[in-house]
Order: sequence, then C-alpha cells, then structure tokens
Amino acid sequence: MKSYQKLTTAVPQPGTCQVEEDGATPTPTSRGKLAPWWVGSGLLVAAVLLSALTVWVLRQVSRGWPGPALPPKCLLVPESHRFDCYPERRVVVTPELCESRGCCFIETPPPVGGKRGVPWCFYPPDFPSYTLESLNQTALGMVGLLVRREKAYYPRDIETLRLDVEFETDTRLHIKITDAANPRYEVPLEVPRVTKRAENPIYSLDFSRDPFGVLLRRRVTGTVLLNTTVAPLIFADQFLQIATSLPSRFLYGLGEHRGTLLHSLDWNTLTLWARDVSPTESFNLYGAHPFYLLMEESGDAHGVFLLNSNAMEVALQPAPGLTWRTIGGVLDFYIFLGPDPNMVIQQYQQVIGFPAMPPLWALGFHLCRWGYGSSNETWQTVRAMRNYQIPQDAQWNDIDYMDGYRDFTLDPQKFASLPSLVEDLHKHGQRYVMILDPGISSTSPHGSYWPFDEGLRRGLFLNTTQGQPLIGQVWPGFTAFADFSNPDTHQWWLENLQRFHAHVPFDGLWIDMNEPSNFMDGSEEGCPAGELDSPPYTPAVLGDSLSAKTVCASAKQKASVHYNLHNLYGLMEAKATARALIQIRGKRPFVLSRSTFPSQGQYSGHWLGDNRSQWKDMYYSIPGLLSFSLFGIPLVGADICGFSGSTSEELCTRWMQLGAFYPFARNHNTQNEKAQDPPAFSPAARTAMKDVLLTRYSLLPFLYTLFHRAHLQGDTVARPLFFEFPRDVATLGLDRQFLWGRSLLVTPVLEPGVDSVIGYVPQGVWYDFYTGSSVNSSGEMLKMSAPLEHINLHVREGAILPTQKPETTSKATQGNPLRLIVALSSSATAWGDLFWDDGESLDTFERGSYSYLMFNVTQNIFTSTVLHASTEATEVTIGMVSIFGVREPPSKVLLNGQEKPFSYLDNQVLTVSDLGLSLSQGFSLQWL
Repeated sequence: MKSYQKLTTAVPQPGTCQVEEDGATPTPTSRGKLAPWWVGSGLLVAAVLLSALTVWVLRQVSRGWPGPALPPKCLLVPESHRFDCYPERRVVVTPELCESRGCCFIETPPPVGGKRGVPWCFYPPDFPSYTLESLNQTALGMVGLLVRREKAYYPRDIETLRLDVEFETDTRLHIKITDAANPRYEVPLEVPRVTKRAENPIYSLDFSRDPFGVLLRRRVTGTVLLNTTVAPLIFADQFLQIATSLPSRFLYGLGEHRGTLLHSLDWNTLTLWARDVSPTESFNLYGAHPFYLLMEESGDAHGVFLLNSNAMEVALQPAPGLTWRTIGGVLDFYIFLGPDPNMVIQQYQQVIGFPAMPPLWALGFHLCRWGYGSSNETWQTVRAMRNYQIPQDAQWNDIDYMDGYRDFTLDPQKFASLPSLVEDLHKHGQRYVMILDPGISSTSPHGSYWPFDEGLRRGLFLNTTQGQPLIGQVWPGFTAFADFSNPDTHQWWLENLQRFHAHVPFDGLWIDMNEPSNFMDGSEEGCPAGELDSPPYTPAVLGDSLSAKTVCASAKQKASVHYNLHNLYGLMEAKATARALIQIRGKRPFVLSRSTFPSQGQYSGHWLGDNRSQWKDMYYSIPGLLSFSLFGIPLVGADICGFSGSTSEELCTRWMQLGAFYPFARNHNTQNEKAQDPPAFSPAARTAMKDVLLTRYSLLPFLYTLFHRAHLQGDTVARPLFFEFPRDVATLGLDRQFLWGRSLLVTPVLEPGVDSVIGYVPQGVWYDFYTGSSVNSSGEMLKMSAPLEHINLHVREGAILPTQKPETTSKATQGNPLRLIVALSSSATAWGDLFWDDGESLDTFERGSYSYLMFNVTQNIFTSTVLHASTEATEVTIGMVSIFGVREPPSKVLLNGQEKPFSYLDNQVLTVSDLGLSLSQGFSLQWL
C-alpha cells in the first residue's frame, strides 16, 4: 500500500515592515516607517475584519447592547492576534479587572476541554510601551536607551532600560535588554565573547522608535523572523514580557514537556520550571530549555535562545505569535540564522557548548530496576543475560542498594556482595552505574554520617532566609540539599565519591531527584512570606506555587537565591559529578541526569524520566529524544519498556526494538512489578530482543562516529526527518520515525496487535538495512512488513555505514572486523566516515590519539582514505564491503589492483569478503 501524505498549513500573513535592504547598520525609525501589525495584512484581512465587526454589531443590537461600548481600536484586533493582558491563572477576568490595566475586554466562548483559548483581556494597539530614546554605534553593534513614560501594571516597573546589540557572526545576533541603572541577576553560563563585528550578516535589523520594537528579517528571502511591535515590552523587577510574530507555525523545542515534536500554536502555554512529576502532557517537567527552532515557509530555519534561568512561560498563539514571560533576570536573546536546521543547532551549541564525547560503553545496552532487592539478585540478572548471550554493557542499581536510602552508603545485609559483583562485571568487560540523590539525610546521630556532618561543618547546604540549613523530605526522610553553586561543595562531593569508590568502584553515576525534588512543599517549616516565594506573577507551574514539591524560592545559595538558580540545580550537580568522575577514574565520565539546562550536554546525558509501561509512552519517547537533540544533549533515551506499571511481552518487545535505537539505551523498571529484562520473557520475545541489540552493537562504529561529530561540531545524533528534508512539508510534523545521522531511517511499530507499519519514506532511493533491497520513493507513506521480531531500518542513498561483527559487550565488539555498508546513490556515488579511538580515554581528539577515515565511491571505485591514524587502528581490520545498488553484475572486482572473489545477488548487492585490511591503511576497491 502506498499513500501520499502532505502536511498543509495556512500561509501566515505577517504585517508589512520596512527594513533596510542591504543589511547595513540599522537605524531607529519613526512610528510611521514600521507599519503597525494590526493594519498591515492587506485588503483581505480588512474585509474579514469589516465582516466580523458587522456580525458583532448585529449581535450586540440583538442583545440590547448591554454594557459600555467597546472602543473601535479593540474591535480591529483579530482574535488570533490578541496578546494576553491578564495571563494570571486562577482568576476570572472581568471587564473591570481588564480595564484597570488599560486593556480591551471581549468575551469569547471557552474552548472545549477546559484549555485556555482566545484571551478575553488583550492589549489595544496603542498600549503604552518603551520608547527608543537613543541608539549609538559600538565596535560590535549598537547600544540604545529605552524609556517608559507610563508605568505598567506590575510593581517596581523599570523606567529606563539598556539595549545592547552585537552582530556576533554572520549567522548569530545577540540582543540584550536590562536595567540601565542597576545590576540584575544574570545566568552564570560561559558564553563566547566576540572581538569583531560580523562583516556579512545574512540578516538585517531595524527598530521601531515609538513604541520600541525589534524587526529582524532574513536578507535573501525577506522573511520577517522577529517583530516585537505586536505587543508592549514590559520590564518590571519580577515580570518581564516580550512578544513577537512568527513567520510560520512550524515551531519546535521549548522543553521539557511531553507532547508532539511540532508544537501546537492553538493558545498553548509552555512553562519552564524544573519539576519532579511523571511525564504528563501540559505539565512542566524536569528540565528547562528556553530555545526554539522554527521552520520558515521557504524551508529555511532559525532558532531563538533566551538565556534566562528564572521561572518562565512561553505562550503560543495562532497569529502565529509567541510571548516570553519570565519573573526575573534579564532579556538576553541569541538568534541563530541557520539557514538549515542542522546549522541552527550547531550555531546554538557554539554558544552553550558542544556535548562531551561519551565513552563507548555508554552506547551499549544498560539494565536497571528499582527493586532487585539485593546485590545477589542483581547478579542473577547479569548472569541470565550472559547465559542467553544477550548484549549488555552496564548493570545499574537504584536507591535500594543504599542503607536507609542515604547517599554514599551500602545496605550491609542485602548488598554486602556488591563489591564482588562490580569486580565480576569488570572481569567480563562490563560496567557498573549507581544512583545518587542531592538530598542528604539530616537525621543520623552526630558523628555517624560524614556526608551530612561535613557538609554542615563547611556550610555547603541550601539555607533558609534565617541562615539555617533548609530541611525538606526525600527518600531517607528529612534531608538537607547540597548547594552545587558553591565551588566548595564540588570538593565535598568529590571526597564523598572517592570514599565510596574505594569500596565500590563504580564506573558511572546516575543523578536523580535534582530539580531538586522535595516530598514537601518548600521545607518542614513551609516558606516565608515574601515576593520570592509569592511573586507578583507566578507562571503556570504545576501546583500553582514555585515551592510545589521543591524547596523554597527564597532559599539562599552561594551564587544567588534559589528563585534565580532553581532551573540550574541539575546542571550544577552534573558539572560537579562529571569533574569528580574524571578525578577519580581518569577516564571519560558517564553521568545521567534527570534535570537539565542549556549547556548540560557538556557534562551529562538525560533520560526522559518516570514513564509508564503504555503504548502512548513509547510513542512520546520519540519526540522527547528528538527535542533533546535540539537542546544539545544527544545522549538521551527513555526507560525502555516503561518504568511504572507492568509491561506486556508485546509492548516490551516492540519497545526494546525502538529503544535499541535510542542514543542512550536502558531498560529500567520500578519495584513491585514483574521483571522486564530480556531473560524474563518467552524464547521468541527474548530472541527478538537479543537480535535487535546485536543489530545495535553492529552499528556501534557508526553511532560512535555520530557522537564524535556531535562533540566536534554540534551535529545531532537522533535526528528529525525534516532536518534532512527541510523543504518537504510532509516531514515537518513527523515524530513517529527518526534518523540516525543523515542516513539511517528507523520506523518502529508503536501500536499493539499489528504485523505491519506505515511510515514516510522521503524522496530518493532507500535500501533495506538487512537485505540491501532498494525502495525508490517519490516521498510517500509506505506500508512495511513488521512481524514481532522485526524493526524496519532503511539506509539512505549516498551513505556509507561502518558496522562491525557484534559481541555481547562493546569492548568485545571493538576487536572484531568491520563491515562497510555502501548505499549507492542514483548517480552511483556514496560517502561516509569513521572515528576510532580506544573508547574511554580523555580528550583523544584534542590530543590526536584517534583515527579518522573517509570513505568515498565514484565511478565504481570505493576508496578508503586515512586522514589521521593512531595505534588502536592497527589492531582492527576491515573484513567485508557490501555495496547496495550495483545495477549490473560485475565481471571482476579489484582490491588495490588485485583481483578478488565476490558475490552478487539479484537484488543488486555486491559483497566482497575476507578482505583482512588494516584500518590504518587506505585502500581502493573497483568493480568492472
């Protein structure tokens, strides 16, 4: 079955704006030069408005025209362009409340399902905003002064703002707005400092003077990327708001949330405030990522990053438009011009930092559960995996290994044999990872629990406003919370880990509960009255309070108050943990963190939290992992087979197949549910799980090379289809499939009771990964056979994939011969590469201790070129080359000019085996 599926979208009609065509130095314009958004949509919009106004007037007449007449300026604003003037939750907005803010009030029918819809209270076109009083040139851009002459409606309105604009690169613009007179909290994130102004930016910038507004557009297409005149700028001490029109409805990012990859702009508000809650649609989840990627109608892409760590929400509306609201800090924007989505993500990571290169073993299969109950039971699971020869690189333990759930302790009865288990893992080339929480038990008798005693002595915990350790409650009971914003805490954390590692030589660390999570709201004493814990405006956070299931926002930390640092807690802990692992082991660290913030890819990976053993959770894992690819955290995955609830054999088999293609692959289960490790299932299911893991292990050279490219230049590993096919509108909403890199298409089964799957195959030639048979697609939905033991994988034309004979650990696999899979394009060309090192040493690329090979095919000649060599490469051979898409049977094959035996199948697959070529030596293979 074939069917063509094409996404359709209404073409947006942004207001027309005058901008300097040559991209030269922007200058402030008068109000008249920048056409107001509400009158710039042409005769069609005017006709629609006139029609709507007529209907409204007739309706009011029929009702007897109750209440005061609405100003015409309010009626001129289309519903989709109404920017919310009263975003407070749990408030029934009345005309009196709305008009007290100087805004328009028009009641509209509420949407179905209780969601927010068209705001009843919205800004009129002439709502007072800031005026651009001056604008002067600087070496890197411009500096301006913004003045508000009428107070806004939130307390401590800041009347005078400073505008800084830096043309940092030809594809990156930096715009910062802050208090002109007083310093404010800014995120302590290291960002690049440029010394030279961009010479040929691909963007042009203009300003509206009164009201102040920014207008940014792409030079080549003229597309307006930002137009902040659509709503007033508000900059109060604890309420900062700026809105913009958007050039299309194709918007992604803004995490962490559960939902589709492509966001709905149908009055959708996304809240960013780290929170411990099982992934649920519409909730703010574990991390905060104030970055979005937007695909323009032309197929170009741009991204916007707001460098702000305070509680915030982003309101999306169908204009299309977007409003940033945050309750602290400054407005510090980076705009990335791409122009393709891959380049946008690279440019974003040039600011926040490229991700760390993981150790090879981190890309193997990981197994965990809460509730093994003992180290012996954990050991039995490891032995069962070995007995069935199922690949496994790492065994994990959850909090049940601890004594009373206290960090850096070991249950002396149930986990007494853990050191022996870890020794056994190491003998078999496997690794051990354990969990840690940032809540430190505070109830042990003095002198009996060093982590708390020493942390208290050094003053390393979050404090109350009274200067005493803030006490909450987590797994061990009452706890204090480590202050990772304090450098001294990093040393204390290291010392704790060193002491434990001497007893249990762990290889990696899993840092959980680091939002930070608290079973209480605030603390055992609640939170004090004040505007940190009860700010003038609270974004739409789960629980309606900043302290809901976390610590008080007023808690004191070394770097600032928790109000400012909350969203950074996981990042700061990850940084301390990665550094400690480097000092302890002297090798690449492996850290997995639940809470994340931009730049965290430098220090940790992420899993998508406490999901459920349900089919919909398996689906939602795909947009989840693709979103974190956008956020610069490529080492990401979900708990395979689900964490809570009991899985079924069919669900777990399908999920193991999908999870084998998560960049980070871990099966994890909760306590008191049936086991879901592969040996727990029937022989048929167990075999299907084993086979797909062997497929993953065979692809480790390809996956490892993708991670190298992520580390080196910010490429994504798991990749949405639209990244490679940005001008194919059918790909823009796809999130049930994904790519590894540019060339391996993964199409999983995501529903029960089926033996086939329908997936989109972009235009071009694609090859079945297993057989090499080709599919020539025009860009269409295809029905693919998918029996329970099979996941569909397709290789894109023009790619060369390095693979390897798999073993049950990455270490064993690393010594096996390579097989190069060549997928010829329609013009009989192909390209690929391979990064190879010892898999665990620090900074191998930076130190030159690696090999890098490029593979190329043209005119029936395969060439392997060694661009850099190391000693590790001499220990590995290339054993086989399989070439897909060889249209005519060759008469002979020449290896470096010498004839070589080969096989050729009817599906046009040419295979040359028993090559025995050293990876460190270049070669050529020709077929005639």
